[in-house]
This record gives sequence, C-alpha cells and structure tokens, in this order.
Amino acid sequence: MAYKLGIIGAGKIGEALVQGVLQKGLIAPKDIILSVKSEKHRAELEARTGVRTVKDNREVVAGSENVFLAVKPKMMAEVLSETADLFGPGRLLVSTVAGVNIEFMESRLPAGTPVIRSMPNMAVAIGQGMTALAAGKSVPEDRLDWAASIYRAVGRAVIVGEEHMDAVTGLSGSGPAYIYIVIESLADGGVKMGLPRDVAVELAAQTVLGAASNVLITGEHPAKLKDQVTTPAGVTIDGILELEAGGLRVTLIKAVVKAAERARALMHKA
Repeated sequence: MAYKLGIIGAGKIGEALVQGVLQKGLIAPKDIILSVKSEKHRAELEARTGVRTVKDNREVVAGSENVFLAVKPKMMAEVLSETADLFGPGRLLVSTVAGVNIEFMESRLPAGTPVIRSMPNMAVAIGQGMTALAAGKSVPEDRLDWAASIYRAVGRAVIVGEEHMDAVTGLSGSGPAYIYIVIESLADGGVKMGLPRDVAVELAAQTVLGAASNVLITGEHPAKLKDQVTTPAGVTIDGILELEAGGLRVTLIKAVVKAAERARALMHKA
C-alpha cells in the first residue's frame, strides 16, 4: 500500500490531523492521501500541505494502510457501502463519526477488519484537542496505540470502552460549546462591571485556560483547586453561592446527559 494514512472527508478534523502529524514529523507528506468533495478545495489543500488529495473515496481506501473516516453521521452508511469491499484484516478503519458504533461498522465490512471508533473535539484544529478511542475486537494493540499517537499529535487521547463513547461525545465532544458560553458569560459580567469588552474576553478566556491547565498539570481534583481559591469570608464564596443558586452545576450535568442521549439516538438513524 502506497500510503500510511488516508482520510476520507478532509474537513476541519481531517485537516487538523494532517497538520498535526506533519508538524510532529510522524508521517511524511508523501505517505498521506485525502479525499475531498470540491475540486477547488482539493487543489488548495494539496498546494498548502503537500499531501496527495483526490475526489475518489475508493482511491483513498485502496491505497492506504490506515483509513480515517471523518464524514457526517448521515454519510456513514453511504461511504461504507461505497468502499466496504476494499477493507479487510490488513486495513485499519478509524471513525470520527459521532453516534455510530463499532458493531454498525463491522457489520458492513469484511470479517476481521480492524475498526476503531474515536471522538475528537474541535480543539484538534489548534493542537489542543481531546479524543477518546474505543477498539473493536479485531484491533491489535499496536494499531490502537498508533491511532492514539495520531490524535496525540493534536492534543490528548485516552482509550475507553465503547460503552462510554456516547458519554464522551456529550462531554468532550460537545463540551467546547458549553465552555464558550461560560467564557462569554464571564466576559459579560466583566462588561457589566465596567470592563472594556476585549479586556473582559481576554480575562475570561485566559482564566478558563489557566484553570483547566491547573487541573491537567497538577492532577488535583477540581474541588480541591476550587477550595484553594475560596478563602473564608472572601469574594469568591459569594460568587460560588450565586452559581449554585442559579443551578450552573446541575445545568452543565444535564447538558452532558442530553448531548450523550442525542449521540445515542444518532446511532438508530445511521
């Protein structure tokens, strides 16, 4: 096979993966092939990245040892039907499609095809993504490790059981949208108290980034870190009281649950 990495659907996630592996030197441009829909996008992407780009999904699969499928959920069945005969035990399929489980994919592919289900979030576009991967029964450990390394080129990656993938989708897949609302709301609070909008947004965004980094770097429980900020009879406890009264904690929990349930529902429509 001519290519180490093939990607069907070179949208934001597909392009981010290419940029990440190229920047980290994991795969050379000559070893990557992508498929895109439009000729304009194909030519621009090939010129910018140096990788081969085509409009034929079958060409990507036929020439690649490992294929990432990064299409919309409604396109999954069509793409699998179009390319299924080209798969087999020697060709890995890694899906980024929300709500489509491993059983669905394996049932449409030749027996023994190694299938990995992954859920990256959009922060892969800036190298700060969070991805969870779940492996099918035919995936060797070394190929699962390889797939994880691709995602670690654009952020962090964890291996989970597939039973957790819908929860992952509701939490880290949709989570950036929730945090953007939090940042916007914090900035609005700053504006309410007289800060210029641009200053308020920068303060809010960096505060969220710093708090998140503290959790990841120290490994401390968020509650412990919160307590370190919350001094007795200080200003922070009054702010926390308002958050609790407003139901922020419960609302965020419900958001994750609702999005996870929606991800599960997508499976039944795939």
